[in-house]
Amino acid sequence: MVALLKKHAVWYCTPATFGMGSSGVPDFICCANSLFLAIETKAGGGKLTTLQSVQIERIRLAGGIALVVNETNLDALESLLLRLTKGST
Repeated sequence: MVALLKKHAVWYCTPATFGMGSSGVPDFICCANSLFLAIETKAGGGKLTTLQSVQIERIRLAGGIALVVNETNLDALESLLLRLTKGST
């Protein structure tokens, strides 16, 4: 996934709360072509926690893009990144 973000020149960070920040914040906080993007990663059949669902909904209500990515939908993430960055690589 990081390779896709780098390929499309997306700025990102991976916030680690260690009990100090907001729980449930997505794994990747990104900026793509001036747009806020938050990505929660889940392996296999991993499910969102209640806090993760709440944070994703709050991001969407604030006008950001928030999504859940796993190994089965990386192509959808790349399609989104292409649209957000207008095809620039």
